[in-house]
Amino acid sequence: MGSANGLTNGRGRHPLFSFGVITDVQYADIPNGHSFLGVPRFYRHSMLVLQRAVKSWNNNKNLNFAIHFGDIVDGKCPKDQSLNAVKKVVGEFENFKGPVYHMIGNHCLYNLPRDKLLPLLKIPNLDGGRGYYEFSPAPGYRFVVLDGYDISAIGWPHDHPKTLEALKFLRERNPNSDKNSPNGLEGLDRRFLMFNGAVGEEQMEWLDTVLRDATNMKQKVVVCCHLPLDPGASSQEPLLWHYDEVMDVIHRYDCVKVCLAGHDHEGGHSIDSHGIHHRVLEAALECPPGTDAFGYIAVYDNMLSLVGTDRMKSTNIHFNPY
Repeated sequence: MGSANGLTNGRGRHPLFSFGVITDVQYADIPNGHSFLGVPRFYRHSMLVLQRAVKSWNNNKNLNFAIHFGDIVDGKCPKDQSLNAVKKVVGEFENFKGPVYHMIGNHCLYNLPRDKLLPLLKIPNLDGGRGYYEFSPAPGYRFVVLDGYDISAIGWPHDHPKTLEALKFLRERNPNSDKNSPNGLEGLDRRFLMFNGAVGEEQMEWLDTVLRDATNMKQKVVVCCHLPLDPGASSQEPLLWHYDEVMDVIHRYDCVKVCLAGHDHEGGHSIDSHGIHHRVLEAALECPPGTDAFGYIAVYDNMLSLVGTDRMKSTNIHFNPY
């Protein structure tokens, strides 16, 4: 099917480690459809994209793990099929010969509440629904996985404090009766939509602590979140509600080198005012039959090299290693 969009990786150097990437599989056993903007969506074909990704990752033989950046099944999946659909996609990921890390996306939460979703995705559920965590695949690197729907109008019980906080937030910023409509909102205010969310205060404190610890350990950090954290790498609508506040925390430290995200299906790349790279990955869901969107990232001391397949654009990300 697809062919790798090859790059010169690290000038012949052996990477410290490598990992597979894919985002927004959004599988559903339903006919093809369209986004609200009319972009074609291929709900069944996305499963084939995932299967080819896993086969490619296994054939690579050098990948240490894989990450899916959220939205494992689509919101249009019939609700009586949601549980089995999630299990089916998770089962395909489990064919990969290594660990797979997941994160929460809005379409995940349209299908299942957090208490059912987190165990299926094997997300460490330390504090009753907490969906953020971190891991270190090599001594010099740490990955921070954010829960962009920590404060959200979806996924929590209707009377949960985090649901109520999110609804209040939206009422104050989006006058539309349909809180997923950006009509009348201008510029970056167009992100104040119900299909987005926010990082709560406890998670912000946790992030600060993790980054401080990584700095003390002289580790480089890769931040992962379903929702993009920089408007330069994304359209306005998919951004985290308070991406600027999260980036204020991140910018306190020099350890964060790259922020990776999904959600905005077209993908994008930017370098922010502090030199941090933001790479939003292209979605598996919008691959027409016979095309793909997945890849792997080779990690070096001063560089990440994304080798994409077909619609996922290859990207070399250089940074100061110190």
